[in-house]
Amino acid sequence: MTSWMILLWWIVAVQRLGELAISKRNGKWMASQGGYEVGQEHYKLLLFIHILFFVGIWAETLFLRATPPSWAWAPFLLFVGTQGLRYWCIRSLGMYWNTRIWVVPGHKPKVIGPYKFIRHPNYVVVAIELLVFPIIFGAYLTAAIVTFINTLTMVLIRIPMEEYALKDVTSYEEEMGEKRRFLPSWNR
Repeated sequence: MTSWMILLWWIVAVQRLGELAISKRNGKWMASQGGYEVGQEHYKLLLFIHILFFVGIWAETLFLRATPPSWAWAPFLLFVGTQGLRYWCIRSLGMYWNTRIWVVPGHKPKVIGPYKFIRHPNYVVVAIELLVFPIIFGAYLTAAIVTFINTLTMVLIRIPMEEYALKDVTSYEEEMGEKRRFLPSWNR
């Protein structure tokens, strides 16, 4: 692994740790507002997916001799572009953004920023990142395995649980209207 690849890997790892700190702070705030966490059981699976993501890149480069493709600039640019969307999501949700599922009964869901167009833009960002970031390093096996596990987890567990919890205690369904989960709806 070249020095720029190691630096890139560390930048993203530190970014994720920073986001966990933001998430923890926001969770404390939501708890102070009467909020509570839902779905703690599957959170360990999400942590496993992200640890596998980072470890898999190293394992493929060290043991399977993965090397970046000549076209690594393409997934790199896509990855950089998703960072803009990532921070738009975080900024739009403000104190409501979290890596866990928190609901605050009676609080109106935020339907601003990318959430005007799509129900789950943050999950789209994560899906893209888990696919393209390993490809930058030539870690195709990691990209495939992590993307597959993440997709199953999001579609079968995480998103249905989050939407059910939000519908139960907020005006989520009314606020989100006809917006689709993953593809933009241009009708606001």
